[in-house]
Amino acid sequence: MMPALLVLVGAVLWGTTGTAQALGPAETTPAAVGATRVALGGTALLLLAAARGELGPQVWRGAPRGGTALVVAIIAIAGYQGAFFAGVDRAGVALGTAVAIGSVPVWTGIIARLARGERPEPGWGTATALAVAGSALLLLPQGAVRVDALGIGLALLAGLAFGAGTVAMKALLDGGGGPVGVVGVVFAGGAVLLAPVLMVSDLSWLATPRGLAMVAFLGLVATTLAYVVFSAGLRGVAAGTAATLSLAEPLTAGALGMLLLREQPGPLGLLGGGLVLTGLVVLSLRRRQRAPRAADPVVAQT
Repeated sequence: MMPALLVLVGAVLWGTTGTAQALGPAETTPAAVGATRVALGGTALLLLAAARGELGPQVWRGAPRGGTALVVAIIAIAGYQGAFFAGVDRAGVALGTAVAIGSVPVWTGIIARLARGERPEPGWGTATALAVAGSALLLLPQGAVRVDALGIGLALLAGLAFGAGTVAMKALLDGGGGPVGVVGVVFAGGAVLLAPVLMVSDLSWLATPRGLAMVAFLGLVATTLAYVVFSAGLRGVAAGTAATLSLAEPLTAGALGMLLLREQPGPLGLLGGGLVLTGLVVLSLRRRQRAPRAADPVVAQT
């Protein structure tokens, strides 16, 4: 499966997180949901990485400033959880996800340029402009939707954390770290940082079938599976491109919000979703045009 498609699959799985939280027990808190998600997902990823023989110093030693990249990735993963779930809780699933992930390409492009000198791939600018414009339309008040300023701010902070984490994990993967090993160590570190949240939170809802189902889905599907396929795809695309492809997440969140949570977007919301989708198609087509031909050995080596 080509790298861009793997990134898209990961983004679609991420798009289910807000809806899963909304369908979970009413007594949950965003911080507790994020912490339990990382704890379960990190444990599963570590076990999978150990089974694949991807644990060890190779996770970070091959990357320039590998130790720094690993620390940044761990902090970003931990910070993203609290900011994202709190933003979604206040702003709504579709709106909060659109703001968080809609801002990711901009954050990622800036960070990748400053930290790695990474130039965007051809077509990235057009695709990102379309996708960000679409996300902006999704942000406008529509019908009974109320814009919560703090929720939007938290969602933007989540986007910044996601962008920083993407660039840091890209550096670790380029340094030779295995995809499962990298995300396993990063999530295990994030779980350690979020452990105090679990200690002070009321987790009685975990004893309910709905609570267990929510955490199992978030930890094993929307985290373990999602990050395995995303990191595998990230090895073959630029960080900025991966960030733009991840805009499939708000599309998924919006669709699930309409189908399961009865969040009804207005005409501008539908137009915004169309622009995001157009941006993803443009980027995918440009990448396909640039794919090396089997008969061209020079290009195939690059």
